[in-house]
Amino acid sequence: MKYYLLVIAFLIMSNSACRSEIKARQTAPAGGTKKETAQPALPGQTLKLPLKDPRIIVTKSTRRLELISDGVVVRTYHIGLGLNPVDDKKQQGDRATPEGDFYVFTRNDKSAYYLSLGLSYPNIEDADRGLRDGLISRAEHDAIVKAIKRKGKPPQNTALGGDIYIHGNGARSDWTWGCVALENEDIRELFDAVPVGTPVTIRH
Repeated sequence: MKYYLLVIAFLIMSNSACRSEIKARQTAPAGGTKKETAQPALPGQTLKLPLKDPRIIVTKSTRRLELISDGVVVRTYHIGLGLNPVDDKKQQGDRATPEGDFYVFTRNDKSAYYLSLGLSYPNIEDADRGLRDGLISRAEHDAIVKAIKRKGKPPQNTALGGDIYIHGNGARSDWTWGCVALENEDIRELFDAVPVGTPVTIRH
């Protein structure tokens, strides 16, 4: 009798252990181990400077600017855009924020808008379009291309427009003439984090 009781107890324990193992396998991540995922820095946490391979991505439709370090988003800021916030910038006076790939060509700590980062608009694609559409001359086109290729300041006074900055003075509305606006505390942190040459992508 004791033998049968021992056998029954063993079978119950084995079945229970088997169910626990199956449940553990069902809830375990693929690969059997938990994969670590990098988390963005939380508001109030100080950014660890210098950033590694910093870059900026601006998404106009969501009014969002992401600061990226080593492929990881470390900050997200709310932004304001130009008075014409939907269109891609085509020419001076259209009050649209440009779209495309740019870089920071200057940092201005004496800006009328608190602090500012100058963006390399117009880029080569803008110059090609402007020449095709008859907005700029061949000489103006070539001057833009030359400046972009040496990572300098492209001409700012052509019919394509210019003086596009990421700057302060508030992000509660779309109020600029084509720039990207942040709250002052946000542009201060961004200004301190990114050097001249930082890539900036602006997309719809």
